[in-house]
Amino acid sequence: MEKYYKPTSRSSETESSSQKKARVELSPSDIIADPGLRKPIDEYDNEIRDQVRRAYLLNGPTQQIGHTFPRKKQGDHFRSFQESWFKKFDWLEYSVENDSAYCFYCYLFKQPVRTDKFGYEIFTRQGFNNWRKALDAFKEHVGGVNSCHNNARRHCQDFKNQRQSVSHVFTSHSKEAEIAYRVRLTSILHVTRFLLLQALAFRGHNETSSSSNRGNFLELLSWYKEKNPEVAKVLYENAPGNNQMTSPLTQKEMVKACAQETSLVILDELGDKLFSVLVDESRDASIKEQMAVVVRLVTNTSSLITIIVSNILNFIVVVCRFVNQTGHVIERFLGIEHVSDTTASSLKVALEGLFARHGLSISRLRGQGYDGASNMRGEFNGLQRRILNENPYAFYIHCFAHQLQLVVVVVAKCSSYVADFFNYTTLIVNTVGASCKRRDQLLQDHHDKIVMKLESGDIFTGRGKNQETSLARPGDTRWGSHHTTLVRLFTMWDSVLKVLENVSDDATNQTQKTTAAGLIEKMESFEFAFIMHLMLKVLGCTNELSRALQRKDQNIVQAVNLIVVTKQNLQHMRDNGYDELLEEVKGFCMKMEIPVPNMDDKIPARGRSRRDGQMVKYSHRYHVDIFLVVLDSLLFEMNEQFSEASTNLLKCIACLDPKDSFSKFDHDKLLELASIYSVDFSPFDCTFLRSELGTFISDVRNSTEFSACHDLATFAILMVQTERHLCYPLVYRLIELALILPVATTTVERAFSAMKIIKTELRNKMADEWMNDNMICYIEREIFAAIHDERILQRFQNMKTRKIQLSQISN
Repeated sequence: MEKYYKPTSRSSETESSSQKKARVELSPSDIIADPGLRKPIDEYDNEIRDQVRRAYLLNGPTQQIGHTFPRKKQGDHFRSFQESWFKKFDWLEYSVENDSAYCFYCYLFKQPVRTDKFGYEIFTRQGFNNWRKALDAFKEHVGGVNSCHNNARRHCQDFKNQRQSVSHVFTSHSKEAEIAYRVRLTSILHVTRFLLLQALAFRGHNETSSSSNRGNFLELLSWYKEKNPEVAKVLYENAPGNNQMTSPLTQKEMVKACAQETSLVILDELGDKLFSVLVDESRDASIKEQMAVVVRLVTNTSSLITIIVSNILNFIVVVCRFVNQTGHVIERFLGIEHVSDTTASSLKVALEGLFARHGLSISRLRGQGYDGASNMRGEFNGLQRRILNENPYAFYIHCFAHQLQLVVVVVAKCSSYVADFFNYTTLIVNTVGASCKRRDQLLQDHHDKIVMKLESGDIFTGRGKNQETSLARPGDTRWGSHHTTLVRLFTMWDSVLKVLENVSDDATNQTQKTTAAGLIEKMESFEFAFIMHLMLKVLGCTNELSRALQRKDQNIVQAVNLIVVTKQNLQHMRDNGYDELLEEVKGFCMKMEIPVPNMDDKIPARGRSRRDGQMVKYSHRYHVDIFLVVLDSLLFEMNEQFSEASTNLLKCIACLDPKDSFSKFDHDKLLELASIYSVDFSPFDCTFLRSELGTFISDVRNSTEFSACHDLATFAILMVQTERHLCYPLVYRLIELALILPVATTTVERAFSAMKIIKTELRNKMADEWMNDNMICYIEREIFAAIHDERILQRFQNMKTRKIQLSQISN
């Protein structure tokens, strides 16, 4: 027998097994939106080639609506690609990278033919860019019935129709099997919807049937099966062994289908509108850098978008802000994009890639807003400068909420008195909250005092009142945290002193005893009480502004007005508020038995010995050295940080403010605003705008419908409701441009919060695409919840070849 069968050694078996080809999987990075950067379809591995085709078919051809196509001289004239060609030729794709046109069908399904056929290489590999003869070339490429292009189109249609495939014919199932499959798939979709809307994890540690920790998806599906007899007939043991539809891959595909349909609804809202970008930075649970993009737009006939981009230390987050058909300002989240680093060049490349996948273009940008990081706001090499070099109409606005936080931080350190006060405040918070025991004592004592006051009638119950709370630590990067710290310290004053007394009495460490005793002495000083009341008033004023700036429907005109009002209030406080503050502090001190000094007595100047003879009155210390220094520093920083309000652009936009019957309306300034956005207002438009403005202002001033209008957002809504946006389209276009200018990165901050909910320490290994799909569905849950099941099921079916096909039913 040995002469017929050669013996094989164990080493040769191992060698042959190691030479087996590893399974090739499709990566999201393999799908490139720009047709000029794609590798040919025949260069993909055979195992994933059909997956690549389906991925591109789901995305559709890359057609940049609203893009400013570059012009180049061809013959005697300057010519460019025309957007109208997309409507005439549905197969047409455009590459921004190399300014060339491609054929979508030929790229995916071209058949081996003679290379002399016109368009075989031009429209698939090289790219066509002879715009002078474009229409003739496109028609010649389409050719006759049996042309290469039409054959590729037919192959595409057959490929999309899985019911006509050979595999479906050989594995055709009965009508009952299809109905059972639909019920099973719908049940899985309902479970997926619930988990996505609640931001719950899908997977468990062990998903076998005997496991007690199979994960939320399988556990909820089992519960669903028990509650619904119809579902029980088609799940688990009642489903074919090769069509259970509960694998991790199926779960991810269903979530991806949900996310893609949600994004499609958002992109339909965007259409061909203009937009702006806003960028911020943070970090996710796996210490990856992310960039988040938010889009803000005004949806109407010529509406505008704002894209707010945020950098989460290796991702970009995209959200859209827009004014819908009724004139309301809305913000939508588009997705996250992983970036290798946070340099301006990397952020721009990532942003361009994300734009390309969503059919957006940087040429449609009309604004940028960042938090102040040098890699973004840099005047010469930052992201905003790189975008401005490409599109000079993408005006940069520094995030107002971040600027305000910078003002608060500076004021918190403006003088040695205030800096010393916040140092002691931090020490108090740390000492009282150093252990669970002290925290419990603080909460219990505060609770007992609230109960006593309720029983005596000093305070009353009500919705949201008298909630359990604790001391909060101030942070330079947390909006409103300084004010929150002082409010809670003031509210829990007696309880804090009680805990410090307990620490001083019971602590075994002498350092802790000494520290607690010193803090009690410091708190029960007039200086500490005075600065606390002063900072409560000052930070309370800025905190109201901060919360107003973080509203989703906030616009640049209203934000500037709020800043002006805040400055006026602070100036009034500086000129007239000292005496009132002093009396308030004295009343507090008498209630808390804190000694009040005689304001005419003298004490050494701060930082001086009594022997130097440099003495000042108490009144001078509190009025000049503390009160005036804090208010002057605050006003100075407000003017420095919000210098944008004095720029020519915002001065022109301020003329649209409807307050006091358009008291700020300036005909020439609004014409100047149109000239600033010259790409959106042609010379012909400017000529008509001049007469339209005169008619417009007379109309709205004499109309009772606009008499009670006090802000631009409300005015835009009324314009649509009264259909005046159709009567004055050019004026409404100016209003839209003003509304989309970014004010704050609040939406991106909310996206960061959602990311922390979705990607936790226990789920810190989530892949970028999986996290992106979860975030889209969770953040835009209102849109996601309204999408019909059938749309998601059909997209899920088309993502790959399925064993059973669904008959499409109408929505």
